[in-house]
Order: sequence, then C-alpha cells, then structure tokens
Amino acid sequence: MTTPVQITNSQARRVWLHAQKLDVATPFGEGPGATRAAIEHLGYVQIDTINVIERCHHHILYSRIPAYRRTDLTAAQSIDKSVFEYWTHALSYVPISDYRYFVGAMKQQRTKPKSWFASVTPGDVEKVVRLIRREGPLSIRDIDDDVLVEKDHAWASRKPSRRALQLAFFTGLLTVARRHGMLKTYDITTRHFGWTSAPKAASEKEVVAYLLDRALRTQGIVSLESICHLDAKRKTSVRELIEVRVRGKQLLPVIISGADRMPHWIDPQVLDAAEQAVSDIVHILSPFDPLIIQRKRLQLFFDHDHRFEAYIPKPKRMFGYFALPVLVGDKVVAVIDLKADRANRELLVQQWTWIGVGAPKRHKRIIEEALHTFEQFQLS
Repeated sequence: MTTPVQITNSQARRVWLHAQKLDVATPFGEGPGATRAAIEHLGYVQIDTINVIERCHHHILYSRIPAYRRTDLTAAQSIDKSVFEYWTHALSYVPISDYRYFVGAMKQQRTKPKSWFASVTPGDVEKVVRLIRREGPLSIRDIDDDVLVEKDHAWASRKPSRRALQLAFFTGLLTVARRHGMLKTYDITTRHFGWTSAPKAASEKEVVAYLLDRALRTQGIVSLESICHLDAKRKTSVRELIEVRVRGKQLLPVIISGADRMPHWIDPQVLDAAEQAVSDIVHILSPFDPLIIQRKRLQLFFDHDHRFEAYIPKPKRMFGYFALPVLVGDKVVAVIDLKADRANRELLVQQWTWIGVGAPKRHKRIIEEALHTFEQFQLS
C-alpha cells in the first residue's frame, strides 16, 4: 500500500493556486493568445447572466490576464473558433480541442432530453435548424413568426422557438457562433467550425480520464468530490481509475491537515509547488471562479466559508448581494460587495468585510490599488 503524503493546509493552498495560475501576475501573457491559453488550461470558464459588475466569464479571465480584453474572447469564439459553449457543471466556454468529450452528452440529449424541453417537438427543432441552415446564423430576436405563449417559468420566453433553439444547441445540431452580452447567435455546428461531420464521441473510459486529468491540471490536489463536481454518477469510475494510477505510481494519496480523512491525491510531479512561496498578489475573484465555486473545498483549503447571497433576503446577508472574495497571496483576507454604477462610471463598494482577526495596513493599501485597476476594467 502506498503511504500517503501528509501536507498542511498552507501547502495544499499553494499547490491549488499554482494549478489555477493565481500565484503569478501574468501566467498566460496578453492578447488573443492568452485568452485561448487560459481557457485551454482551465478546461472551462463559467458563463453567468448576473451583471452587477462585469459578467463572470470576463471576470475569471481578467483575474489571470490583467491586460484581458473582451474582444479577445469574442475572437476565440467567433473568429479563431478555438472555444465553444457547452454545459460542464454550468454553461461554460470550453476549448474546442475538448469537443469530443461532450459529444456523448449531446447524443444523450437527443434520446432523453431534460424535462425542461418536454414541450419541444421534433418539428420545432427541425423548423429552427432549417431556418438557420437557409438564412445563416440567427438569434431569437431574428425569429419573428412565433405565436407568443404565456411563460411557464421566470427564465422562459414567450417565443416557443427559444426552447427549440436551446434543445438544438444541447443536442449539438447548433452551436453559439457569437454573443452580444447574453444574446446568443446560433449557427449550424458543422458549418460554424468548417467540419464535414462532428467529431466522434469519446468513449466513457476516455471521458473519465479526461475529467481526472482536467482536475489534476487545474486543482493540483484532487478528491472524488472535486473531480466529479455535480457529476456524482461518475465517482465509481473515477475512483477505479485513480486506484490504477496509484498502483502505477502516477498518483500519490495525500492527507491534508484537518481534512477529516477525506481522501485526496496528487501527481508527484507537482509536489514542489507545495514549497514555493506565494507573493502578495491581489486577486478580486468572481464567486463563480474555479477557485471559489466548490464551497466545501474552498473552506477546507482556505478556511473561508463563502456565501453567494444574491438570492438571500437582505436582512440575512452576511457579506452582501454580490460579494467577491479577495485573495492576497495564499489567503482570503476580505470579502467586498461591489456594484458597477455604469451611468456615473464608478465602482461602488457596498460592503467591505475583513476575514480573520484584524487586517494589516498594507493589505488595505494594496487591495485599494487593485480595486482601482479593477474599476478601470469594469468600465472600459
């Protein structure tokens, strides 16, 4: 039996920060190539509709590319076509090189679509696909012959074609060719990417290996929960693959201080990152950032119980409506609730909460400097 490696929370944090490329200022350089490289490394960048400040997909990329420009993501999606949109644990930008790992999920949506699409008939899907094939890329706003219906959900549309477009997207017939804010323009997938046919689906064995490898690359130290976030059905297969790699000495079991014996594993080649010092770089992170989104893992590694409170009644909020964790070096030292006042071109601090006991004066100074730069990004 392989003897587990024992590491402290501080060492675990360093490994994870190194994997997330948050331990250096400009890990991917700048320009369009940096955006492509960041998404390829992270494996996915979550998309979300909330725009109290800049939407999270831009925010996540800015956190790793200080010179990030929104047009670089537009180019990656619509010109270079090096990324595509699909569902990971949420709707996300994904590297086009990983497309085949999602083809199986697309096929499953064709044979057993989610209940959200119960009202969509094959004829509805055929209609929107035929229209886009004939007219070229279209958004829901371009479809004007729908007979409007009453909404059956707060997120629904009165246009039935919207749900048909969504189903065609999830089945892989259509892809999002470009975005303007949250308005999606769809095209025929094969036409958009210049394919004669879609890539062949990866086998389930290949998908499991992909999920493990992606987690090892982006998390450094992994657990079944972190690898299979919102994908519990694959835990058994992932565990079996981990056991194979441990026997082959490709992975080492890890015990993290205070982890209540929760099993973790690491690639021995990245153990050196546990000993590397982390400078006091400031990152004002999105609540949807890959470092933040898995709350239990965040608390284990950083001893910070982050709360997303946008849907919590105001009297019950601790940190604020859209609170952002502030990372200084390898510690979450504050949570700041921000709001972009775009009319007056200001970034408003709604609430500032220090985490831990006291706060060094230098933390306040360097965070305020980071907020100034962050404001410029928000309003650019």
